[in-house]
Amino acid sequence: MRLTTLWLLSAGLLLSANVMAADTAKTPSPAQLAQQKKMTDCNHEATSKALKGDDRKQFMSTCLKAGAPVAPAAMTPQQEKMKSCNAEAKTKDLKGDSRKTFMSTCLKKAA
Repeated sequence: MRLTTLWLLSAGLLLSANVMAADTAKTPSPAQLAQQKKMTDCNHEATSKALKGDDRKQFMSTCLKAGAPVAPAAMTPQQEKMKSCNAEAKTKDLKGDSRKTFMSTCLKKAA
């Protein structure tokens, strides 16, 4: 009796874990949403220009490749701190264990 209950409980947990994992896999990322919007916009533009066949394929290819220039993402405070500590370690010409120690203390300092 206990073995059957234990088996049913573990099977239920496994199934619920699979359902939760499948649910999170279906959520599109912001990049995927942006790509879908770009595809829709290019598709509407190609339709409005009445493009067909190879002309449409070529237009869609160029349209999807084009777009706003990708701006570098803003650095997080931790990344900025890492960059400044690296630069300071480089100017002090630190190497090996002394560099590791310096970087550790530098990164622990309050910003």
